[in-house]
Amino acid sequence: MASNGKPIHIDDAIDGLKKLLSEKEDLQTVAVEKIKQLTAELEGVDAGEFNAVERIRDGFARFKKEKYETNPTLYGELAKGQSPKFLVFACADSRVCPSHILDFQPGEAFVVRNIANMVPPYDTIKHSGAGAAIEYAVVHLKVENIVVIGHSCCGGIKGLMSIPDDGTEASDFIEQWVKIGLAAKSKVKADCSDLEYSDLCTKCEKEAVNVSLGNLLTYPFVREAVVNKKLSLKGGHYDFVNGSFDLWNLDFGFTSSLI
Repeated sequence: MASNGKPIHIDDAIDGLKKLLSEKEDLQTVAVEKIKQLTAELEGVDAGEFNAVERIRDGFARFKKEKYETNPTLYGELAKGQSPKFLVFACADSRVCPSHILDFQPGEAFVVRNIANMVPPYDTIKHSGAGAAIEYAVVHLKVENIVVIGHSCCGGIKGLMSIPDDGTEASDFIEQWVKIGLAAKSKVKADCSDLEYSDLCTKCEKEAVNVSLGNLLTYPFVREAVVNKKLSLKGGHYDFVNGSFDLWNLDFGFTSSLI
């Protein structure tokens, strides 16, 4: 920022540095090289290199102008609390944001995202983060639906299908996490051994959702809510290659594609 308080445009800053280089021939070599380096970096940023801070700032500005400020009633209500109808388990994959895919509005869905959209079985010590989210959503928020959503080309499922039979692990966390779905892998390999690897992965993407639905019933408060018909469990699969979404119920009664 200039001494008069006005911001300096990047082009002016670059021109100023270039002028300094041409006029101050007596500058030490190290200082000259440093200024050249900074000049090159400034020119690189100006040429269109990705700027994370600018992306975040611009994104929030658009959100505030186009959504927050145009819907004061909604955001006023959300300031008082939340009462979502859905708890959604979805993959952390950047291509499958559930709020974007299903057009959830703020306050509609309590969302948990992780590798391969896994729901671990009830355990008060292991994977307690997932358990805390389920408990809060079911017991305190009293959601009426839990939806576990798998998706096409899932890297987590490919990792699960690629784990050697001897259980050898190549990472610190990934294999140990996706092993939650080992039952799905075993079933798919037993039932569909004649399929190609890519087709086996597609089958496993959906079967792993079923395993997670079963794991949800190991949580006492989930089981109680389902028995009392206060909670419904559903599985889903989003195919972003073909633009389709399948949905099925806890009884695994498969429905036709929604779209």
